[in-house]
Amino acid sequence: MIDFFWYPRCGTCQKAKKWLEANNIDFVATDLKEEKPSRNQLEDWFNKSGLPLKKFFNTSGQVYKSMELKDKLPTMSQDEQLDLLASDGMLVKRPIVISGDIVLVGFKEADWEEKLQ
Repeated sequence: MIDFFWYPRCGTCQKAKKWLEANNIDFVATDLKEEKPSRNQLEDWFNKSGLPLKKFFNTSGQVYKSMELKDKLPTMSQDEQLDLLASDGMLVKRPIVISGDIVLVGFKEADWEEKLQ
């Protein structure tokens, strides 16, 4: 069973959900807007993923743009960035899949096939 964090109105998230269903992968879906991840969850995912923290930000989202984070993130500490991510689920890039030590951010079908099948 994997954890699938998404926003139901997001087209990419809908494609990812269909992919999981088509590949008979059991998952528990969590709406990032309704149930934002905690700072501890985000820090855990970041540490397991091996990705730069910036990859966890929804850089194309309205909240990101309205806060002008493109200019602010480079000067923020890791702790400040994690606190910010935890403050609003709409800042978090989606979908995110968590399966044990596997953390996938965004939907790249080839990556999902390699890591989840």
